[in-house]
Amino acid sequence: MSVFSEINSALEPLKIPIETGVFSEEPPDEYIVIVPLSDTFDLFADNSPEVDICEVRLSIYSRHNYLKLKRAVEKLLMKSDFTITDRRYVEFEKETRYHHYAIDAAKFYMAEEVV
Repeated sequence: MSVFSEINSALEPLKIPIETGVFSEEPPDEYIVIVPLSDTFDLFADNSPEVDICEVRLSIYSRHNYLKLKRAVEKLLMKSDFTITDRRYVEFEKETRYHHYAIDAAKFYMAEEVV
């Protein structure tokens, strides 16, 4: 299973659109865009990686109070064993009237599952 499919599954209860890279349709009042940040190997033993870490940024866009959605995303990610590595308010986009909030999340996979 990929980090993207795991995020989509974890956030399914929110019932809001989620896309990777860029939102391609007419955006609704709330949506999420997932952007890959990094893929790293870690915890080496005998010159082989033990852990594969996949990190992504979830950009949350909301024309309402973004705090309720932010908290729900955080709760669902942590419940699905994601590690939240950063979170921050990015800006209020005056032209589109969206609040933009970013959550960076990482998932750790055993390297033998990937390699």
